[in-house]
Amino acid sequence: MKTQSDGKDRIEHLRTAAEKQNAIEEKLDELINLLAENDFDSETVKQYQHKLNAAFENKMATAEDLKAFKVIDTITDASREELLDEFSTLLESHSFDSKTSTKYLKAERSNKLIMMIIGIIMITLGFAMIIMPAPPYFEMFTIFYFNQDDGVTLMDLISLVIVFAGIYVLVRSMYNKNHKSR
Repeated sequence: MKTQSDGKDRIEHLRTAAEKQNAIEEKLDELINLLAENDFDSETVKQYQHKLNAAFENKMATAEDLKAFKVIDTITDASREELLDEFSTLLESHSFDSKTSTKYLKAERSNKLIMMIIGIIMITLGFAMIIMPAPPYFEMFTIFYFNQDDGVTLMDLISLVIVFAGIYVLVRSMYNKNHKSR
């Protein structure tokens, strides 16, 4: 029941955002009419243009804006029409360009790549610890003896834990599904 009320609150929030968007468009039309009625010199026009550009640059889409689209994933009991309406409201209230989406995708891919590299390094180090002989003062006690001189040591078990952790990180980075919001 809590997700239904959260979903309805978010829908109302999105609708108010759409109303704000309409109000901004009306004010922008008024500004255009005022500018058309008055004569300005080039320096004043440049100042106004600089102020408008600065205001628009401050409102460019960021990762926080992209999180607003994840709201649609959390609503499970809504019909397709409601979800489509919410999606169109989000698209109207958030402006995206190819630079923003490219930056977001690059960040996601670089995170995956870094996690893959960490997983491969962990697997390599774990196998290196098993294969390479350790000095006697570094060897920990033997848990299971194969013969008089050889067996499975605690160091081998720690190395296997590192290998399995590396495999987990590698697989998790390759098949990362964002179920955190659910």
